[in-house]
Amino acid sequence: MDFALTEEQSLFADSVRRFAEQHLRDGALARAHDPRFPFEVAQLLAGQGLLGITMDPEDGGQGGTLMDAVIAIEQVAAVCPRSADVIQAGNFGPIRTFVEYATPEQKARFLPDLLAGRSVISLGMSEPGAGSAATDLETRARQDGDDYVIDGAKVFSTHSPDAAVFLVYVRFGPGIGGIGSVLVERGTPGFTIGKPSAFMSGEEWSQLYFENCRIPAANVLLGPGGFKRQIAGFNVERLGNSSRALALGRYAFTLARDHALERRQFGRPLCEFQGLQWKFAELAVKLEAAQLLLYRAASNREGELPSAADTAMAKLACNQAGFEAANEAVQVMGGLGYSTEALAEYCMRRTRGWMIAGGSIEMLKNRIAEHVFDRRFDQRAPRPGPAAQAAE
Repeated sequence: MDFALTEEQSLFADSVRRFAEQHLRDGALARAHDPRFPFEVAQLLAGQGLLGITMDPEDGGQGGTLMDAVIAIEQVAAVCPRSADVIQAGNFGPIRTFVEYATPEQKARFLPDLLAGRSVISLGMSEPGAGSAATDLETRARQDGDDYVIDGAKVFSTHSPDAAVFLVYVRFGPGIGGIGSVLVERGTPGFTIGKPSAFMSGEEWSQLYFENCRIPAANVLLGPGGFKRQIAGFNVERLGNSSRALALGRYAFTLARDHALERRQFGRPLCEFQGLQWKFAELAVKLEAAQLLLYRAASNREGELPSAADTAMAKLACNQAGFEAANEAVQVMGGLGYSTEALAEYCMRRTRGWMIAGGSIEMLKNRIAEHVFDRRFDQRAPRPGPAAQAAE
């Protein structure tokens, strides 16, 4: 069993790293503290073929693998952490779900601008009353002639202040079987984008409001019964989340390592103190172990998508290792690490958010336990039996 990159993958990694060093190193700190989506970087990366890496050439993509996309995130993040978000937006998340299920007409309308870096797509999934319990969503779509009318609200949508199109989970009817998704364009009458709010990471999101928002039937991505197919796309989404969490953890680890080699206290370099040596040794093991789980998940597939168990394990390991590495980097670097003049604190804040986004680490543990026991564990409270209902 060979855990090394192939010769072709190594050449690809080297070429992406050289490109990032040449075009993205300057301005990395400023980009990290700018909440706006970096369209100039997106267009630069598009010109290098780093958007749509895994998509078919007939869709405007590169025909590459999930591993290629993971490698691209790793190499770009090693130079400019913020720019790795652009690789994510152009390969994982809602754009991947869109490409998987969109009609040829929908692809023709939206993909050219998305893959050229001129626009970005946002996911409308979470609601004020439906986060991890995604099937509790209340945003509804009712058919009215040749149109659908949308009513409801969404929160925490990544890139929502800047997105041109939104992939919105909606309820066409009752139960899980009534859930599907639609495409809503910015500027559609009845669709309002609220003022931006900020996460701890500095990244901004806007609440989405739908009030008698009318869209054509051609904007339905997946109708009733589409929820399970949509949620399967989260296995791919989690690879992008995992890749960035691990990559930013490594970035902070490298900053702290270099600091420990150069910074002197009590007449000695920091790296000569055993307490710090053990920190770095333990972090190195955790980062390497998470890397192997990530590569396994990106390489093993069930059909066209990676398995739920593999991606859950990879995300859990990468989230925890990435955050721990960034958090310890801040501690090792002291005041400099805590300062916004270095990117260690930025990496800490970003990796902390990914422990929630894309499936919280608690939900991941539930999924992994189901794999271990080969059975489903319902998280909902049991419904009262007939006797209890009669007593009420």
